[in-house]
Amino acid sequence: MMLGPVINSAAIIFGGIIGASLGKYLPARVRQALPMTFGCAAMGIGVVLITKLQTIPAVVLALLLGSLIGELLQLEHGIEKLSTKLRYFFDKPNAKQPLLTSHEDFIQKYVALVVLFCASGMGIFGALTEGIIGDPSLLIAKALLDLFTAIIFAITLGYAVSLIAIPQLLIQAILFYLATIIQPLISNTMFADFSACGGILMLATGLRICNIKSFPIANMLVSLFLVMPISTMWLHFN
Repeated sequence: MMLGPVINSAAIIFGGIIGASLGKYLPARVRQALPMTFGCAAMGIGVVLITKLQTIPAVVLALLLGSLIGELLQLEHGIEKLSTKLRYFFDKPNAKQPLLTSHEDFIQKYVALVVLFCASGMGIFGALTEGIIGDPSLLIAKALLDLFTAIIFAITLGYAVSLIAIPQLLIQAILFYLATIIQPLISNTMFADFSACGGILMLATGLRICNIKSFPIANMLVSLFLVMPISTMWLHFN
């Protein structure tokens, strides 16, 4: 039975609803401070993950090729268009209750949040672990973190945050059912390089959330699919 992905996605849904409901009651300084604080935390987590790196050339090559493919496919542009439609569907502005963030700020943070929820190493490894040994504890722990993260960002981004649960559930469900096939193919070095690549994306995500630098992180997501095969080939030929 697939338990972890369901609990994790439910946490995002409820967190988004709670945060969006609270947003209009909190002062502006609180709404601005909480995402900035979480952005700093994301950068710290990213740095920790980067230290696990085993094969520098493989990770760099994966990032370059992944970013190139993502740019050609315009992944970021597609997510931006979809997130805009979701925002105005769920959080329509009106005279009594205007939207809490500008359009540009919403796009910046929403795209970063999609990456944060759907492409974390903890979520991917947790789904694989439950699929192999039936232990959902990693995803349940992630659910607790995601619950509070969703609350924090939904305060300013609104109910659209809850919709991120859909792609996350899809990704984790696929990994859960393919776990017995994928896991034997993953070595410790491959997963370490995957974690480091994810750490770089987390660092870029934190910088984007804090409005320091707007990296096209959605376009960089392809690198997560490339880093393990490239890491394997690099070790094989060296």
